[in-house]
Amino acid sequence: MIEEKPLWEPSREVLARSPMALFMNACGKEVGRSFDGYDAFHAWSVEDRAAFWSAVWEDCRVIGDRGERALVDGDSMLDARFFPDATLNFAENLLRGRGDGDALIFRGEDKVSYRWSWSHLHAMVSRLQQAFSAMGIGQGDRIAAMMPNLPETIACMLAAASIGAIWSSCSPDFGEQGVLDRFGQIEPKLFIACDGYWYNGKLQDVGAKVKAVAGSLGVPVLVVPYAGDALAVAAAVSDGRTVADLIAPYEAKGVTFLRLPFSHPLSILFSSGTTGVPKCIVHSAGGTLLQHLKEHRYHCGLTEGDRLFYFTTCGWMMWNWLASGLAVGATLCLYDGSPFHPDGNILFDYASEEGFAVFGTSAKYIDAVRKGGLTPRTSHDLSKLRLLTSTGSPLSPEGFSFVYEGIKPDVQLASISGGTDIVSCFVLGVPLKPVWRGEIQGPGLGLAIDVWNEEGRPVRQEKGELVCTKAFPSMPVMFWNDPDGAKYRAAYFDRFDNIWCHGDFAEWTSHGGIVIHGRSDATLNPGGVRIGTAEIYNQVEQMEEVAEALCIGQDWDDDVRVVLFVRLAPGLVLDEALEKAIRTRIRTGASPRHVPAKIVAVADIPRTKSGKIVELAVREVVHGRPVKNREALANPEALALYADLPQLKD
Repeated sequence: MIEEKPLWEPSREVLARSPMALFMNACGKEVGRSFDGYDAFHAWSVEDRAAFWSAVWEDCRVIGDRGERALVDGDSMLDARFFPDATLNFAENLLRGRGDGDALIFRGEDKVSYRWSWSHLHAMVSRLQQAFSAMGIGQGDRIAAMMPNLPETIACMLAAASIGAIWSSCSPDFGEQGVLDRFGQIEPKLFIACDGYWYNGKLQDVGAKVKAVAGSLGVPVLVVPYAGDALAVAAAVSDGRTVADLIAPYEAKGVTFLRLPFSHPLSILFSSGTTGVPKCIVHSAGGTLLQHLKEHRYHCGLTEGDRLFYFTTCGWMMWNWLASGLAVGATLCLYDGSPFHPDGNILFDYASEEGFAVFGTSAKYIDAVRKGGLTPRTSHDLSKLRLLTSTGSPLSPEGFSFVYEGIKPDVQLASISGGTDIVSCFVLGVPLKPVWRGEIQGPGLGLAIDVWNEEGRPVRQEKGELVCTKAFPSMPVMFWNDPDGAKYRAAYFDRFDNIWCHGDFAEWTSHGGIVIHGRSDATLNPGGVRIGTAEIYNQVEQMEEVAEALCIGQDWDDDVRVVLFVRLAPGLVLDEALEKAIRTRIRTGASPRHVPAKIVAVADIPRTKSGKIVELAVREVVHGRPVKNREALANPEALALYADLPQLKD
């Protein structure tokens, strides 16, 4: 059903003065065209990618030598090279700010808060850079960090990038094997860890885990003080030092920046690893920088001094995205810990007190705020908030409505989707277009996004595979330990020749927006009809009786039947009446084909460290097959709840 009115529309001022509008008009003048709106501008940005990405470089004042060529072999996804003659340094572009203004603001639940000026950040990066170099770390070496979302983590990443080292991080809640499954593959020269962290008001000790990981990696350890005893943690490993110890010999001076090719590796990110050892996805400095500048400056409208917040850990690509906000001169508002401690207002307190311009979070968080009965619209001053972004899973239509009813009526809501694979977004917010309930506003500039059916033909207002038909700068450089590129090609290019197949089940809307219906590898196929799991979640998770849900397809009687697992609100049981209410809600809200054959109540739903439910892992357990990498899960013990269920034997 098409909504008659959008939830939000850009004002005349936004249409004329937003960074995207100004950039669109400047590009039009440069190429002698007049773009009559975003869709026309986007079409040009993919038709002439060399001109478009060159314009981004110039307009965002990228520091470096651009060279003569902007794109070589652009018709080949795997061979295309952007700015092959360019040299730059990622850290140099992020450390443009100077002086006493806030660069980084930090809060660790209600336990810790502090802020760093640009001058302090420069000084820390300088001293760390000198220390890393003295340790023999240089171009191409890996630095691995198991860290909270602290200012010190940002400084370590920038120091690594300044000398051409490759950064990789995860959060300290990963188990020992989960950390080794990631960092063991990339053989770092330095392991950085915290001495403890806070979660839900409790101190989490990591000393034993740091010692075990360090022993397996066999490299020096840098311990960052936060919530424990850094000296004790450092003393317990064979080659451990605290940050204060490491940088003590070095005075702060001007940071030096090693300029390297556009495609030089900047970071290694990891796939979720729920079906095997995580893939090591290598991203370039130039591609990451240009893509993030484009998204921050134009799609988010960020300008110098704006407060940028994203609720993320260092194990999620949104941390990398957040860190890049420094390149537009934004102040990063960092947070570590539970978003509901001491209560559900803590992030909105932070937003109100610091004046967030952009508040980034997950769809699950928005739903939890709604179900918690919170109304930040009336309880907090969010007058400076322009943009609220949501990712991690599809935001339901009801979630869209709640943002405007319960959080802020005049905010631009940008549901965004992309991933670790591209360290950015394929589809996201567009400040020049309306927000329609349940829809992502549009494709990102410079990205040739489409939806294809099984036969490889574009479809409109019909579900299909989300694809990208032309190369773009933030494609991975490679996978680590994949010398012939076989794993890389298999991940994205096996489905359609020379076409990036992202693995999302998606649909164009009549407004030119996008709806993501879930991961295509988790798509249900009862009776040969493809159904997105998000379509079911959008119905059942709006019921007050249901806290959250997970849906799989179970092989049954030479077909697939839909099985819905529900975690109920406290004190409730899944009786006949509630089961009937769930079926009715799904039948009327989605379709009769979406109604599950079985509904089973469970005590917990397994999820990754970044909060994504793991349908594939549950499907494996239900079918009696092993789950290869339980260490990737935040609550692996929950998988046992799905084994040998009597409800699924008839």
